[in-house]
Amino acid sequence: MMIEALIAVALLGALVTFVAPNRIAGKLAFAISLIPTALALWLFSAFDGSGNALLDGELAFSSNVEWIQFGDYTISWFVGLDGISLPLVVMTTILVTLAIVSSWTPIDERESQFYGLLLFIEANLIGVFAALDFFVWFIFWEAVLIPMYLLIGIWGGPRRKYAAIKFFVYTNVASLVMFGAFIALVLGLGDEVTSFALPEIADAMVNGGGVQTALFGVDPGTLTAIVFVAMFLGFAVKVPVVPFHTWLPDAHVEAPTPASVLLAGVLLKMGTYALLRFNFTMFPEQVEAYAVPIAAIAVISVIYGALLALAQTDLKRIVAYSSVSSMGYVILGLIAYTEFGVSGATFQMVSHGLISGLMFMAVGVIYNVTHTRMVTDMSGLADRMPVAAGVLVAGAFGYMGLPLMSGFYGEFTIFFGAFGSELLAYSQVFTALAMFGIVIVAGYLLFALQRTVFGPYHLETDYEIGRAALHDIAPMFVLLGLIILLGVAPELIFEMMKDAVTPILETGGGL
Repeated sequence: MMIEALIAVALLGALVTFVAPNRIAGKLAFAISLIPTALALWLFSAFDGSGNALLDGELAFSSNVEWIQFGDYTISWFVGLDGISLPLVVMTTILVTLAIVSSWTPIDERESQFYGLLLFIEANLIGVFAALDFFVWFIFWEAVLIPMYLLIGIWGGPRRKYAAIKFFVYTNVASLVMFGAFIALVLGLGDEVTSFALPEIADAMVNGGGVQTALFGVDPGTLTAIVFVAMFLGFAVKVPVVPFHTWLPDAHVEAPTPASVLLAGVLLKMGTYALLRFNFTMFPEQVEAYAVPIAAIAVISVIYGALLALAQTDLKRIVAYSSVSSMGYVILGLIAYTEFGVSGATFQMVSHGLISGLMFMAVGVIYNVTHTRMVTDMSGLADRMPVAAGVLVAGAFGYMGLPLMSGFYGEFTIFFGAFGSELLAYSQVFTALAMFGIVIVAGYLLFALQRTVFGPYHLETDYEIGRAALHDIAPMFVLLGLIILLGVAPELIFEMMKDAVTPILETGGGL
């Protein structure tokens, strides 16, 4: 019942915070958020499982209770964790706690509602990573959209309504496409499945006969291909990959800093996590058939996202477009379908969540003091804000893959796994092109740092610059410490990820 306790504490905490006085809401939300964080860390320390939740039933902290009988199918409250989902749950709880602390300076109105929404989004994110029944998972998946829409639309920048609506429309339409495709898959499996439990459906796809029933005159083979592509597109919007990325920069720029931290740190990982759980676990034959176009999408996202970042002068847009580039690396690792490729992609999900969260926090601290994010409006901030500037530089080096930081290990394992992929044709070419993206990443980050952090002091806005408050700096140091910790000791999470990835590759022919 530990997973239920995690979700329940966050939900009840959200309700309590909603009705709390504004003056204590921030401190109250922080205190409540420490409970899920402590529980998640305990789950991590007590985890002794191995294997994959969908393919070999190796579940930790699981619960499975029948809930609704829907015709011939059973909907159950089915939750559990393996080496893929557990690190993401831990990362979620840590980022929410730190995002709450980072909100104390910029959020000065309707605090109760703001912090309540942060805790509500935490509960649903945990549910997304833990749920193993499709309908339960989909409820959590959709519920995440509501608080993020409100966070952007109420506390965002001047164009917040446009950004919030664009975010909701893009991601909700993608969810409907994915939902329809999955229902078609279940109907196509016919009598092979009697529930919406993901392990049962995965077993029918991988070890059973797969789709056997024609729908709407579409033969089973074509139906399987259509479902794979539709689900890939639905999840690709969430990642996002090019050309479905246009909602992301607007959402990031207009969102308040804590919302940007969770959007880049966790919500984007929902897309890559779902791709791994659904497409790359349940459709091994289609993964092989579509490997080249998926790899092409990944490489285009890496390079195009980096080039877009290079053209920006807004620090938030630079970090936002860099997320498109970084998620391209994750897709490349997944489609490599090798032990190091897929495990490295899973590791990179956590690594990017920490690094992107750090970068958005650093940009937020600078904006709180200077009231501008434009590279052309400021320079020499290291003289007036040495700690915040130093953390920004450290986060940028993590993005560039500096050794002994988590970004290096994630990218290295992805490149190593992709270069030797037997499933992916032209794997060496795709890997080489993706590695060139690092050069562009270094270009735009060093350019931004040189203009804003170094050189003679200059600020276009009429504000007095001083050192940031401790509660603004402390969350960034926690994230920086975790980034260095995973860079020095990646085996803390990499081994459990590899154990969970191996069954996927064994059934799919990746090993």
